[in-house]
Amino acid sequence: MYRRLRDAIVDGTFTPGEQLKDGELAAWLGVSRTPIREALLRLGNSGLVVALPGRSTTVSAINAAAVRDARDVIAAMHSLAVREMAGRLLDDDVKRMREANRRFVEATKAGDVAAALDADEELHNIPVAALGNGALASVIEHFGPLVRRAERTRFSGDGSTSGEAHEQLIDLLESGDAERAAAVAFDIWHSLPAEDGADEK
Repeated sequence: MYRRLRDAIVDGTFTPGEQLKDGELAAWLGVSRTPIREALLRLGNSGLVVALPGRSTTVSAINAAAVRDARDVIAAMHSLAVREMAGRLLDDDVKRMREANRRFVEATKAGDVAAALDADEELHNIPVAALGNGALASVIEHFGPLVRRAERTRFSGDGSTSGEAHEQLIDLLESGDAERAAAVAFDIWHSLPAEDGADEK
């Protein structure tokens, strides 16, 4: 439920300033209001919606400063996970990362931004899950939704450079080059545009 609503905000189905009513969302998704309210609470904690107690819940405006802050934290967390897991991933983990990147590249070439985002998330979550650091994973889960807006901007354009960076990251993880892998992971995230429509840096 949370993911469906999160993705609907990221992909523009729900636009900044739009009011979100739990009853209408429950009908749309075919569930009761309780999981909708729980999902909206999580989205509020992540900064994607603004809830005014007793009044309304609306999609938040895109705040470039907040996106930059979240992006920098996410970059640091992924860099840490990659540094710790370089040379320690199972062969199956490496294969799954390469397969996710293959789907990512195909999706960007086809202009399927949603599929590209899903493949990208799957790829980067593999070393995070393998590390098993709950605190690190919790930080990524908390700030990730804001960053996905920036990712959507990048993947709506030319995502080929991201596919190449992914491949480099996987090679470095497999070879055990922790410092270079960490640097590549940090740059992948830190170079995301901080607001919709921003140029890739």
